[in-house]
Amino acid sequence: MQYSKFGEKFNRNSGINQLMNDLNEGLRTPGAIMLGGGNPATIPAMQDYFHQAASEMLANGELVAALSNYDGPQGKDTFLKALADLLRDTYAWDISEKNISLTNGSQSAFFYLFNLLAGKQVDGSHKKILLPLAPEYIGYNDAGLDDDIFVSYRPKIEMLDKRMFKYHVDFAQLKVDDSIAAICVSRPTNPTGNVLTDDEVAKLDQLARDNDIPLIIDNAYGTPFPNIIFEEVTPFWNSNTILCMSLSKLGLPGVRCGIVIANEEVTQALTNLNGIISLAPGGLGPAIAEHMIKSGDLLRLSESVIKPFYKEKSEFALSLLQQSISDSRFKIHKPEGAMFLWLWFDELPITTMELYNRLKARGVLIVPGEYFFFGQKEDWEHAHQCLRMNYVQDEAKMRDGIAIIAEEVDKAYAQS
Repeated sequence: MQYSKFGEKFNRNSGINQLMNDLNEGLRTPGAIMLGGGNPATIPAMQDYFHQAASEMLANGELVAALSNYDGPQGKDTFLKALADLLRDTYAWDISEKNISLTNGSQSAFFYLFNLLAGKQVDGSHKKILLPLAPEYIGYNDAGLDDDIFVSYRPKIEMLDKRMFKYHVDFAQLKVDDSIAAICVSRPTNPTGNVLTDDEVAKLDQLARDNDIPLIIDNAYGTPFPNIIFEEVTPFWNSNTILCMSLSKLGLPGVRCGIVIANEEVTQALTNLNGIISLAPGGLGPAIAEHMIKSGDLLRLSESVIKPFYKEKSEFALSLLQQSISDSRFKIHKPEGAMFLWLWFDELPITTMELYNRLKARGVLIVPGEYFFFGQKEDWEHAHQCLRMNYVQDEAKMRDGIAIIAEEVDKAYAQS
């Protein structure tokens, strides 16, 4: 069969497809230890809450109504208003329901946004999305209708105690010219768990404003919900910011609900795309989230249940890794949020792609770091020395998985 240019591009292998296939394989394979995917943890208190909320919504007719009707292409009107009211009242943002649109998951939102802004322009020029801090989210890489729509920059590396380190934006490197359509960052960063400081966000905001381009912030793990963020930071939004949120990491990945908070022009563009591509975003997730807002539970549960659960899991995995891998060349990015630990094996004599394959052969699924350094002008040895590890499995699987990682790392270092 002959595919179009579109078909050829999106039918090829990609890092995000490998990650999702591994996630599915890990869920289906008995004994597999899934340390690679981005599926949120099963938090018993949240499972109980969703069960109770669904029962209440079924009893009062809200659940059936959400399943039985299309919403508008912008998303469920009552949820948009409830969320706008919550954010305006809590953070004094100058916001209304006209600033919020929904998509069928954050991945769809970024596909829309990147192709609205970057790629071939009507005047024949080609614009790109600037990623100021690589490594960056694997799911962005293949989202462009055109190729070569990203330019990314290496971070500054701050070495910390206890074999930890932290990435920072190297502002001296960043170059913004007419070829840049937008600046995009994730906060907390997927894959590293890095959290941009308030000062870094303010500088990126100013850089975007100075160049009359938007700042896109991927807030899928961030504050105010689901609040998987362990640093004291200020929630950020203004009319030049496109803030992307999600219900997935609340524990609702199956409802596929992305939330985009932007100026009215961007909201209208996304609404138009929704109508053409999917008629309307799904209504079940927004109905549940509206229920959570009206009951006062959305921010409360994010702060009191979700954040402490992940923080405890993160600290356990960090301690276990430091105990299990004693080589001084092994370092861990300071865990500041999200649901991953970013592992750096300096001077590793094999690539982490090879390490990934060795681990997979032993039933441990993890994500090699090479996929997260797209948009780079030159290859970087550091990119072949890192792994992303999900830390949300139960204690027994974490112990078994980390023990296998330690064994394979020791074998690899022994080769040198």
